[in-house]
Amino acid sequence: MERRHGGARGGGTDLAWAALGGDPALTGRITYGGPPGLLPARLPVMSLARSTVAVCALAGAELAARRGGGPVPAVRVDDGAVATAFVSERQLRVDGRACSSFAPLSRFWRTADGWVRTHANYPHHRVRLLRALDLPGTAGESDVAAVLAGRRAEEIEETVCAAGGLAVAARTPEDWRAHPQGAAVAARPLVALDPLGDAPVRPLPLLTGAPTLPAAGLRVLDLTRVIAGPVATRTLALLGADVLRIDAPRLPESQDAHTDTGFGKRSAALDLGSSSGRASFEELLSRADVVVTGYRPGALDRFGLAPEELAARRPGLVVARISAWGDEGPWGGRRGFDSLVQVATGIAAVESDAGSASQDPKASGGAAERGGIPGVLPAQALDHGTGYLLAAAVLRALTEQSRTGGSFLATLALARTARWLLDDLAEDGGRTAVPRAPQPAVPGVHDPAHHLRETDSVLGRLRHALPPVSFDGAPATWATPPGRCATDAPVWR
Repeated sequence: MERRHGGARGGGTDLAWAALGGDPALTGRITYGGPPGLLPARLPVMSLARSTVAVCALAGAELAARRGGGPVPAVRVDDGAVATAFVSERQLRVDGRACSSFAPLSRFWRTADGWVRTHANYPHHRVRLLRALDLPGTAGESDVAAVLAGRRAEEIEETVCAAGGLAVAARTPEDWRAHPQGAAVAARPLVALDPLGDAPVRPLPLLTGAPTLPAAGLRVLDLTRVIAGPVATRTLALLGADVLRIDAPRLPESQDAHTDTGFGKRSAALDLGSSSGRASFEELLSRADVVVTGYRPGALDRFGLAPEELAARRPGLVVARISAWGDEGPWGGRRGFDSLVQVATGIAAVESDAGSASQDPKASGGAAERGGIPGVLPAQALDHGTGYLLAAAVLRALTEQSRTGGSFLATLALARTARWLLDDLAEDGGRTAVPRAPQPAVPGVHDPAHHLRETDSVLGRLRHALPPVSFDGAPATWATPPGRCATDAPVWR
């Protein structure tokens, strides 16, 4: 089944492309296809997924035309490829082994007045959570459950946050809209793409290779973690960029997470707190075209990595930032993850009677009943969707920069994407999302195997999702498989 833009599948794409400042006429280059009924949920998750991939592919096609001449290549969006890619971390196998998921203390807990969700996948977050609850490091799920059952959800949220941990009280969409952070998020655009300082036009590097690799010759410094930012830079790597991920040597990272999002990239460790590490970073920055950051607002400022400082040292730079809660409001400096943003913004409350649609039963404690355990989306859709929007913003910034010069700053937040899903999207292409009964997938129609590939790597035999970003001439997969995290030299090719 295939549809031209303008039918039922186009409305979300129009909204996202307008947020990116794109020419509305270009969305006519998009066709849609694939099986129905994927990523079933009460909220229009498939619309979000389809739209974010569509605008990312269109932004890549637009830049390809800008760099190579000729018309904008036709874009194809296949729902099967999109749905498979949005659960890429679940599809990944390493020598047949399924990869790690949520840790035991990353889940919903009943409290004295509702529910709270914690995140403790990283060891340091687990330590902070237990410390905030006055529990020993050996404490298990039953110990945590006993403590949380006697405390109020918002009091737990504040106590754990003050200790540097991660816990969020479950709210309804109405609660979140009335919350100061919800109001701050609502005041921001879905994508903020703005000039950053003044700089002369700096020509894009000479296009090496096929003109349908729009990011070829571009150097991208990747300072991101945990799905959203890495999905964006994985997409830029697909389109030809030299992507170098930088991690702090003492900050733990999951190799499985890196394996999923490390395709096409190299990965290095660099201590920005040391003089040698800073010198190496400055050398990399001096030749970079794009810097993408995924840490909470202000976390990198002490290293001189605020966007304005980066652009001052490297005029013509494109800086792209992604965070959980956004730059403004009382939660602007807080840590966060997709699972927590779903809970705070009311998505989990809307999905609470859609347990059959959940593919993460451990996270919700099992199938949810109306008014019972909060639910989850069928994918970490805020992460993946915002990641594709972030890649699209970088590609659009490069297109605009090639005309006007100057540096650009793109800013996105998972909480703002959540508001888009809750308030602006609908499966019928309209502008109002009305929660509905979960729609089951159509049996026998979608086979994810069509969108998976096996690839040999230094890590073993990988089964992985293929990229959903597709336009005429675009690569079918990445040029290189992922390697071991933080083992490459911090130098450009």
